[in-house]
Amino acid sequence: MTKTLFLLIILVSCPSTLVAQNQQAAATPESKLVQFQMALLKRGPKWSASPDNASTVRKQHIEYAQSLLSSGKAVIAGPFRDDSDFVGVYIFRTQSADEAKSWVMADPAVVAQHVVPELHPWWAEDVMKKTQTPQKMETAYLAFLIRGEKWTAERTPQTEEIQKAHLANIGRLAAMKKLVVAGPFGDNGNLRGIFVFRVSSLEEARTLTLTDPAVQAGRLALDLHPWLVPEGILP
Repeated sequence: MTKTLFLLIILVSCPSTLVAQNQQAAATPESKLVQFQMALLKRGPKWSASPDNASTVRKQHIEYAQSLLSSGKAVIAGPFRDDSDFVGVYIFRTQSADEAKSWVMADPAVVAQHVVPELHPWWAEDVMKKTQTPQKMETAYLAFLIRGEKWTAERTPQTEEIQKAHLANIGRLAAMKKLVVAGPFGDNGNLRGIFVFRVSSLEEARTLTLTDPAVQAGRLALDLHPWLVPEGILP
């Protein structure tokens, strides 16, 4: 998995022209990368954090999410457990943005305007497994990689050194079995990619993210969330 993570982070960190080239390569069997569609769920105009105000819709939403997992349309889904504008994530097994949109727009929480979806193409190795118990949940930690204050598409000897150290750190975290999923977004926006950590606490996940030389240099920044996901899906 370490070599694949290296390729994933190259896609996250390199200029847009290289991203396009590598995304074409990602379709080949050698790269082991698969295109998915990721739906980020944000608080909608009728969002309510009160269980009493949203109990019926919440129940319908959970049942719908479990049906997507059971059918294989979603490879993973779950809510964030913090006070963020992002409230959850779906990752869909499809390359089609239209197909992913049709699935997420049918979610009762989206229909009721409790949440609004934001769709992004996303690349990763196909390592997530189908769960037999979607109702049993565990906590992982998802970090969005975003452009930092010192982000630049320019390649210089300094940025090459940062990239080299960045890749070495990714390999170290993967070898430690702390970083279990990583992948870039394919739309070249402010969101560059994600890391998913299987560790014991938010503090441990944050400590690991801060070891990244690209973060230390300000080229990337990370937005970290506790993520409740069904047991048995993450490697």
